[in-house]
Formats: sequence, structure tokens, C-alpha cells
Amino acid sequence: MKENSLWQEVFSIDHRSILALALPMIFSNLSVPFLGLVDTAVIGHLDGAEYLGGVAVGSTIISFLFLLAGFLRMSTTGMVAQALGANDSKRLVQLLINSAAIGGLLALLLLLLQWPFGEFGFRLIGGSDAVREQAALYFYVRIWSAPAALLNMVLLGWLLGLHNARAAMWLLIITNVINMLLDVLFVVVFEWGVAGAALASVVADYCGLLWGGFLVWQMFLRKGLVAIPVRHWIVWSQLKNLLALNRDILLRTLCLQLCFAFVTFQGARFGDAVLAANAVLLNFLMLISMGLDGFAYACESQVGRAVGANDRQNFRKAVLGNLLWSVVLAILMSLLFALFGMQIVEMLTDLKLVREQAGIYLPYVVALPVLACGCYLLDGVFLGASRGREMRNAMLLSTLGVFFPVWWLCQDLYNHGLWVALCSFMVARVLTMGWIYLRRWPHWLAAAS
Repeated sequence: MKENSLWQEVFSIDHRSILALALPMIFSNLSVPFLGLVDTAVIGHLDGAEYLGGVAVGSTIISFLFLLAGFLRMSTTGMVAQALGANDSKRLVQLLINSAAIGGLLALLLLLLQWPFGEFGFRLIGGSDAVREQAALYFYVRIWSAPAALLNMVLLGWLLGLHNARAAMWLLIITNVINMLLDVLFVVVFEWGVAGAALASVVADYCGLLWGGFLVWQMFLRKGLVAIPVRHWIVWSQLKNLLALNRDILLRTLCLQLCFAFVTFQGARFGDAVLAANAVLLNFLMLISMGLDGFAYACESQVGRAVGANDRQNFRKAVLGNLLWSVVLAILMSLLFALFGMQIVEMLTDLKLVREQAGIYLPYVVALPVLACGCYLLDGVFLGASRGREMRNAMLLSTLGVFFPVWWLCQDLYNHGLWVALCSFMVARVLTMGWIYLRRWPHWLAAAS
């Protein structure tokens, strides 16, 4: 009887609404690697490797700082979706204001502390004096995009929370396309070098902010939202919950980045060829996240709305429907990497030794989409339900209780040990979050009602 009801539930899912949310985000995510290719192409044609190295170092530090602020997008989406489900238009406006205020304050902090952040990053990553000079030139220009970049995260999360994935898609695509065009104009035509590449990103981010503001204004008109009095901008109980959720997501992101950074730094001990091969294969992981994140975003938005409306049935449908599509996409990705993985590696590097090393560890990448699809989806579920503490605890357990112990036990396997630890880490995230979800999800609905 349960089996029949499960199949009935599967066939009753509105798969079109899931794809309408997920596919625009997948397509917009694909604009990110194209931007990286354009950056590499325009800088790579300058006279000297220090220019490309400087952009790589400077953009790595910027990306790390901005990535840590990714909680602005994550926390906003789930809470806005809950307010949408509860038909609380006032709270929709308050969440936009509160999240934007947090983003603005963080951006101001980055600008005020840009010198210590930059110098620490240059020392940590290293490189020649010429590379560090170019990295500093890039970093100290690009850091001025912080207000726009962080506020764009808020606007992106707000639009996704309102189930407007198409607007969110255009926000990302237009920003990245402007960046690409300005890269060519500033670096190739005006010959402004590394500073031109950085300035292109700054201008693009502010253009994206203007476009995002227009999209938000359109949503105000469409949803009938109105400006609220200044005295109602801040509700301290809501702000406290938002800050707590942001804190938990930040700690979770730090753990995740720590594991990926450890793979890179530890792999460097096994030689340049292994280091380069790991870097190439981690690009596959970026592709995996771009695809699976689309359904995680869709699940986040749909779960948040169901929680806000205390809708048990649509909550289950959101999780089950996005899980099915995530598994399908993961299987397709694994097949793609199994059949064409070496061809992709050969496109990314001409070095024979690096290709050989990448081929040795490619089977781990083939397995990763299937092993990891559950944790991407569950991230969306937990964020949609604003369960930051549980997600943080699951990540801490997976990092400290699985990733590092497995690596320590597998040290004799050298680089294989790193990849075994990374795969085990992904499985641990699925199991820990899955166990919490199965035990607690009905209480999440009750707590929100």
C-alpha cells in the first residue's frame, strides 16, 4: 500500500515547476566558466606569465572572501520563500532590507580591512615578486566591487525565494556577459592590463546591481508589495534569527572550503604533476555543483514556501521531485565522465604527465555525482527550512569525524587517500543530513506554523 501511494505521489508531482526553477539556474551557472575562459584568454595574451599568475592569485583571494559571504544568498532564499508561503508581504520587504543591511555592513568591513586581507592572502599563496605585484594591482581594484557583489547575492536570494528563477538567471547572465565584453574592451582595446580585467569585474557587478534593482522593483509591482515605514524595517527577533542562520551557514562553508583546500595543499606534497591533475579534476567537481545546485535551489525555494504555508504534502513533493531529478542528472554526469572524461582532461591540459595522473584518479570523479547528489539536495532542503544549526552540525561531523580521519587512515595510499577521503566526506554529508531529515522534518513544519 505504501509503495502504491509513493508511486502516486511521484506521478502527482508538478515536474514542470521544478524544471522551471532549476533549469534557469543551471544555464546561468554555465556562464561562470565562460567568464573564466575569457579572463584567461585576454590576460594570457599579455607579454609575461606574471600577468596571468597575478590575476589567478588576486581572483582567488577575492573569490574566497566573496564565497564566505555566500550565506547572504542562502539564508535569504529560504526565509523569503517561507514568507511567501505564509502570504506575509510585510516580512518579504523586511527580509530584503535586513539582508541588504547585513550585506552592506560586510562590504564596508571588507573595504576597511582590504589591506590586511590582501597582504595575508599574498603571503599565504606566495609566488614571485612580479606575480605578487600584479596580484595586488588586481585585488586592490577588484575589492571595490564588494558592495555590489554582496548586494547582488541578496537580490539573487530574494528573487529565488519568490520563485522567480528566470529573473535570477538574467541577473547572473547579464552581469557575466558585461564582464566578458568589458574584459575585451579594457584589456585588449584600451590595453589597461591586469587593472583593466579587475575594473571590468567592478563595473559589471555594479551594472548587475542596477539591473537587479530593476528586477526587484518589477517584483514589487507584480506582488503588490509596498514600502514599509522606517520603524518597521528592523524586527529584532527576525534579525536575530537571520544573523544566527548566517553564522551557521558561514561555519558550514568554512568547513567545506577547508576540505577542498586541504586536497589542493596536501596534493602539492605529491609533486607538481599530481597537484596539477587534482586541479584539473576539481574542475569536474565544479561542473557537478553547477548542475546539482540547480535542483538544490529549486528545492530550497519550494521547501521554504511549503514550510511557510505549513503544507506537509507539498513539502514531501518538493523533496521527492527534486531528488528524482538530481539522481537522473547525477547518473547522466557519471556516464558523461566515464565515457568522455579523458577527452575533457585533454581539453584542459596538454601536459602528458598531468593527463596520465588525471586518468589514474578519474574513477573517483566518475563516482562523485552519484555519491554527492544527495548532499546537494539536502543542503537545499535544510536551507529552505532555515535549519542552519543542523546543517552546520552535519558538516562539522562530516569534516572532523570523517574527512580528516579517513585521510589519516589512508595516508599510505598517497593521493588515492585524498580522493577516498573526499568521497567519504560526501557520503557522510548525505548520511548525517539524511538521518536528521528523516527524524526531524515534520517538526520543522510545526515550528514554523
